[in-house]
Order: sequence, then C-alpha cells, then structure tokens
Amino acid sequence: MVIGGLQKFSLLDYPEHLSAIIFTQGCNFRCQYCYNPMLVRPIKPSKFNHISSKEEKTKGHSLIEENDLFVFLKKRLGKLDAVVITGGEPTLHKDLPIFIKKIKKLGFKVKLDTNGTNPKMIKKLIKEKLLDYIAMDLKADFSKYDLITGVQSNLENIKKSIKIIIESGLDYEFRTTVVPKLVELSDIKAMGKTLSGANKWYLQKFQSDKELVNDRFTGMAGCGAGEMEKMKQEALRHVKFCEIR
Repeated sequence: MVIGGLQKFSLLDYPEHLSAIIFTQGCNFRCQYCYNPMLVRPIKPSKFNHISSKEEKTKGHSLIEENDLFVFLKKRLGKLDAVVITGGEPTLHKDLPIFIKKIKKLGFKVKLDTNGTNPKMIKKLIKEKLLDYIAMDLKADFSKYDLITGVQSNLENIKKSIKIIIESGLDYEFRTTVVPKLVELSDIKAMGKTLSGANKWYLQKFQSDKELVNDRFTGMAGCGAGEMEKMKQEALRHVKFCEIR
C-alpha cells in the first residue's frame, strides 16, 4: 500500500468512534478545490495504470512504510476503536483488500472514504465483510462532474457505487462539498433525486484557507449560512438525514 500520510487521532472522522486516519497516495480525480494536492499526484506514477508517468511528482512529501504503520496500530490497541482509510482515492490500490484484512485482524473497525469511481472494488470489500462504514463523495450534479473533477468521469460507475452503498446494509454517508458557483441549490435538487431514500447526506463547507489543487479557489468565500440552510432543507426532501458540517 502506498501511504501518503497518517493522522494518529480523530474524534470526528468515524461517527462515535476514536480513530486513526490513513491517507493513501494517488487519485484519479483532480478536483479543483481539493485541499490534499500532495496526495492527488502519486509519488510512484507507474503503480497506477491510468495515471500518466508524466504527472508531476510530489515534492517534499515522505511516504510512511506499511510496517511502521502496523507497529503504530498495534501500540494503539485498546486506545483507538477504528481506522479510516482515505486519500487520494483508496480504491485505486489493488492491494486494498489485503491491507484492510491486516487492519481488521488487529480488531479495528474500518471506514472507507471513496469517490465512487471503482464500484467493483467497493462491492468486493463489502462482500468480504471488510468494511464497517462507507463515506462516498458526490461532487455535484452529473452535468458538472467533469468540470469539478478535472477529468472525464465514468458516471455509470458513480451511479453503480451509489446503488451498491445504499443496498449494502452497512452504515454509510454521502457528502458534498458546497463550492460557490460550482454547487448551487439547483444541483442539490438534482443530486437529491440521485440519492433518493439514502440514510445520510452531509453538506460540507468549502475550505479555502489551505493549499488547493487549483489555487484560483484559494481564499474564496464560501456560501453563507442562509444559502447552506436552503440546500439542507432541499436535501431533506430526498434523504432521511442531512446536516451541514
């Protein structure tokens, strides 16, 4: 597993659990407002067939050895409940199932964060009972996906992942980062139809005070509280629970 970072403790990322967060390296999206640019471009491009070797290599970002990670996790037994695997996009890694099995063997619950582009991997992980919680990002109305992600998106795969997750029987959530001019009330209406009947949908405030993939968004003001509340109320017409965070 190519590991790009580790957050040793979190109270927020796995609901009602103390967790550590593992950041995998590399992503097949180039979302303009992503605040983890150091994880988007892989340090070892050859590991990802669909990412060109001409991609700029990340500078000054050290990887964490897998053995060192498991030494850390063993020391946290009885202190942490769970491990969150995020990215980047974790499902790009073919060894993800083996990696999660090692974590589960230690007794930790596992939450996966995904962009939904690899429904086959998601289905495999669910079938093998390797996940306890899934969080999937729904970027925007499908008509805007390519604009936001910076690549040509396979929307059928996104739709398949949504269906798999809703029918999984696991705890799950969908989440959307609300970026001014990219995600508007009309988009929430359209996405709501796509997520109809889903359990949880979080609308996330845009963070522009960090290094972003597209620095044009750095420092941009987010949506106001009133506008966010309107989006929340629209979302609640389609899903069972929605919250702004």
